[in-house]
Amino acid sequence: MSFFDHNIDSAFDYEGVLYEERPIYDKAGEVIDGLHAIQITLNNPAQYNSYTTDMVKGVIMGMRRASNDRACVAVVFTGAGDKAFCTGGNTKEYAEYYAGQPEEYRQYMRLFNDMVTAILHCDKPVICRVNGMRIAGGQEIGMACDFTVAQDLALFGQAGPMHGSAPDGGSTDFLPLFIGAEAAMESCTLCEHWTAHKAYRMGLLTKIVPALKVDGEFVPNPMAITDRWIDDMGQIVYGDRVGGEGKAKAKELLKAGEVDLSLLDKAVDSLITSMVMTMPGCLSKTVESVRKHKLAQWDKNRETNRAWLGLNMMTEGRAGFRAFNEGSRECREADFILLRQRMAQGAKWNAEFTEEILWRAHGKDGPDTGS
Repeated sequence: MSFFDHNIDSAFDYEGVLYEERPIYDKAGEVIDGLHAIQITLNNPAQYNSYTTDMVKGVIMGMRRASNDRACVAVVFTGAGDKAFCTGGNTKEYAEYYAGQPEEYRQYMRLFNDMVTAILHCDKPVICRVNGMRIAGGQEIGMACDFTVAQDLALFGQAGPMHGSAPDGGSTDFLPLFIGAEAAMESCTLCEHWTAHKAYRMGLLTKIVPALKVDGEFVPNPMAITDRWIDDMGQIVYGDRVGGEGKAKAKELLKAGEVDLSLLDKAVDSLITSMVMTMPGCLSKTVESVRKHKLAQWDKNRETNRAWLGLNMMTEGRAGFRAFNEGSRECREADFILLRQRMAQGAKWNAEFTEEILWRAHGKDGPDTGS
């Protein structure tokens, strides 16, 4: 039969995004002929798969293309390598082009919003294959997916308020639905990263699998613990990171092992096999019915959030992204205390004020007060 082509762009060519077919399997482990999954990969591992403007376009078109693929059962959304799924927007691009240009960033945020919406509107179930860190905007596009399968060395969380933004690309919408208002408030504001074990316990993930192999055997992430303990401040912690003497031992075990993502791929394949064994129309309708709760929150806020994020590039966004881009491994942050002190004194946002609060990121001995 001859089909119409419903793709907007039939030639997929976006730097930094890979689009490829992935075999799928029946319950006996045999490859199913005539059907496949589509894997969309963020391919910028040197910058922890942070997405550039062109990569955002690639994800949008990839989700649309996969939706129109009649033989596609599911979409696997992942990142290249084993360090990161995605750490959000490309801060080099933010700092060197968008900082100080609110209207340009507002147009960029139109593309970002369309990327999240493209995931939420995809006609196939979307699996986030978390091969490493899922931070900031990476957490947001990951939560837009329908399922998440993660290797247990991965970290999850936000970064916005530390680096000059707000997690309004989905986290302030999705996290309260996933984990409740209090936990969402903690994650969004404090920017403390959670282990995969904690994220799984909180309800953010469908499944986690080990990825660390020591002496040929898989072992759980030694930096995460799964039972209760009391931290240095007397608070009960469950499924959080290892502390104290255990941390040093855990680091030794990490160094002794190697990362192997074969169990991650096996878990993704198993999930797709389960999907194959359902009525396709009923599966699609069920996915759409569950998604609508995320979509309702997303559609309420995305345009006003886009406008604010654009304006923010004249003030805290401009300073925060520059600090991250221009700083060293030792410090990628502005001087938060000085910023608050100077604002309490009535300082106005201008080029001099921005430079003044970037003194730490620039490796200076103290703030440049112009005196």
